[in-house]
Amino acid sequence: MSDQTPAPTTQPLLRPVRLGALELPNRVVMAPMTRARAANPELTPTDLHATYYTQRASAGLLISEGTWVNPDAIGYIHVPGIYTDAQTAGWAQVTDAVHAAGGRIVSQIGHLGAVSHPDHQGGRLPVGPSAVDPQETSFTPDGPKATVTPRALTSAEIADTIRSYRQAAANARRAGFDGLEIHAQGSHLIAQFLNPRLNQRTDAYGGTTERRAQFLLDLVDAVSDVWGGERVGVKLSPYWNGGPAFTADADTLADYDLLLKRLDDSDLAYLHLVGPAPDPDTDDTLTAFTRFRSHYGGSVIANLGFTQATGNDLLERRLADAVSFGAPFIANPDLVERFTHGHPLAEGDRDTYYAGGVNGYTDYPTVTGS
Repeated sequence: MSDQTPAPTTQPLLRPVRLGALELPNRVVMAPMTRARAANPELTPTDLHATYYTQRASAGLLISEGTWVNPDAIGYIHVPGIYTDAQTAGWAQVTDAVHAAGGRIVSQIGHLGAVSHPDHQGGRLPVGPSAVDPQETSFTPDGPKATVTPRALTSAEIADTIRSYRQAAANARRAGFDGLEIHAQGSHLIAQFLNPRLNQRTDAYGGTTERRAQFLLDLVDAVSDVWGGERVGVKLSPYWNGGPAFTADADTLADYDLLLKRLDDSDLAYLHLVGPAPDPDTDDTLTAFTRFRSHYGGSVIANLGFTQATGNDLLERRLADAVSFGAPFIANPDLVERFTHGHPLAEGDRDTYYAGGVNGYTDYPTVTGS
C-alpha cells in the first residue's frame, strides 16, 4: 500500500452508511457482474451461486448479477433469471446463505432488448424501442454475432414488459432480497429507450428527452409499488460508449442531467452511477461525479475502475456515498478485510470469468491471519 492510503480507522470506505432503508456497515459495494454460471436449462441459480455470494458477504452491500425479467429479456448464455418459481427458489437459497453470513444483497433486474439475437429467442427477432439495429455484438450460444434489426415493441407490449419488471420485483422480494436495482446502464433495453438514435418512437415513450425517459420512470413506479422507493436503486451509465449508437456526447450528457433531476423526485435508495473510463492524466472522474451531484441530491454509489485510494478520495470529497467494485471482488472475496488491514490484492484470471464451474469463481483464497 502507498503511504497515502488512509489509516484503517479513518478510511471513508470502512464507515457505515444508510442508503434509503438499507443500513450498510461499510461503503464497499460489490458491483453486479455477469459470471455465466447458471448452466442449466431453467437458468436457475445453484448452490455454487450461494457459495460465491456468501464468500463476499462482508461487503457493505452485494448487488446480484443482472437477472432476466422474462424470456424476451435474455441476451447472454448461462445468466440466471428471476421470472419463474424455480429461479425465485434458487435465489432464496442465495439470500438465505448471505444473510446467515451477516450480509446484505439486492437483486439487479434487466432486459437486453435489441442487443439480444434471434439465437436467444428461438429464431424470433429481439425487441427494442424501434426497429433500428444497434450495430453491436451479441454473444450467442454459437459465439459472437452481429446484432440484427429488432422488432419495435408495441404499446401493449411495453405495458406487458412493465408488468414483467413488477413481477420480477415481487419475485425478488419473495426470494428474500434486501432491495432491488434496475439495470438501466450500458446498451440494455432501458438505455435504448433513452437513446434518440435507437428510440424513434412518436408515442408517449419517444420523440422528446422527457418521453424517452418515461419507460424508466414507469418502471421505477412499478417496482416501487412492490418495494417502496427506499429499497430501490437504479444503475445508469451516462458516459457509456458502445458501437455507433452510444456516444457520450454533449447532448447525451444533457439528457442524463435532466433524467437525474427527475429521478431526484423518486425517493430512491440510491443511484448507482458509472463514470467515464479512468484516465490518470485527467480529473474526468471527479468532474463527472461533481456533475452528477449537481443534479441529484440523493445517495450515490460510484462505479468504474476505482481503487481503494481513489474510492476513499471520492468519498472524502462527498461526491458519492459508497463505491462499487467489480473485478477486485472476483479474485478477492475478502476485499473489505484486505482494505482494512492493508493486504495486497490478488489478480483475477480473465480466462475464467465466464468459463463456468468452480474454477475462477469460488476457488479464490482469502488472506488468513488478519
